[in-house]
Amino acid sequence: MSTEIINLDIHKILALLPHRYPILLVDRVLELEPYKRIKALKNVTINEPYFTGHFPTRPVMPGVLILEALAQTAGLLTFAEEQYDPENTLYYFVGIDNARFKRVVEPGDQLILHISYERCKRSIWKFKGRAEVDGAVAVEADLMCTVKQMDSAF
Repeated sequence: MSTEIINLDIHKILALLPHRYPILLVDRVLELEPYKRIKALKNVTINEPYFTGHFPTRPVMPGVLILEALAQTAGLLTFAEEQYDPENTLYYFVGIDNARFKRVVEPGDQLILHISYERCKRSIWKFKGRAEVDGAVAVEADLMCTVKQMDSAF
């Protein structure tokens, strides 16, 4: 276990996560401490496809997509910690607890995604997540995820 702080650009993120536009919701990893924490960035832009309908007169990023961004960030922390074959591995979001929405996220915001590792037991990874804009908490939640080989049953 290293205490080195790691940064990941979009090319490394694309190599680790199976998500692609329009559902890839992490643009850059700013800090990563394996088995401890990760801090990532999502630039929220007006050209995101969901803004045309959510809401046309006052665009707001859907809360479920902020939670998905947190889950993808947790996936990056998991894949940075363990050696998985991204071609044959899927990362599943399996649970969420204590989700709280405290601030809207709008076009032009920079969403800073914080995930801290809690534990891994029976291949279920548990994390604490927090999404912030300008230092103010937008969303907090406890997340649970698992990693499965593509040929194995869920």
